[in-house]
Amino acid sequence: MNELSFIDSLFNDMMGNTPSVICNASAPRVDVKEENNAYTLEMELPGRCEKDVDIELDHDNLTIASKTEETKESKEDKKDKKAKYILKERRSSSFERRFSLPADVDTESISASFKNGILTINMQKKAIAAPKRIAIEAC
Repeated sequence: MNELSFIDSLFNDMMGNTPSVICNASAPRVDVKEENNAYTLEMELPGRCEKDVDIELDHDNLTIASKTEETKESKEDKKDKKAKYILKERRSSSFERRFSLPADVDTESISASFKNGILTINMQKKAIAAPKRIAIEAC
């Protein structure tokens, strides 16, 4: 699998060949880079912390999901009972992104970190076996 097909497979959703970013406007932005021995996925998650994010690996599918719900009333809400919301969109939000990993990812060594609103997932590549020469025996 070359770099371009890997990137294409990362952004294709389960329903077809339409990129998830276009289908779901609330999906966070992602950068994927390939190095000689690893892939790195970085996802922007402003306003979230590591406790808000779930990462699951099922065979070669990596799923990143988050759901936040705010049910607490602020002190201002309690003081001013005369005011009421006409529209409140910031109460909860959620997303789910799925990525098909290439065959050369070592799934046992995947690690994740979260800093300054950026989720970083490091995926080491497996050592690729060198071609094996097969000797031919004379009959």
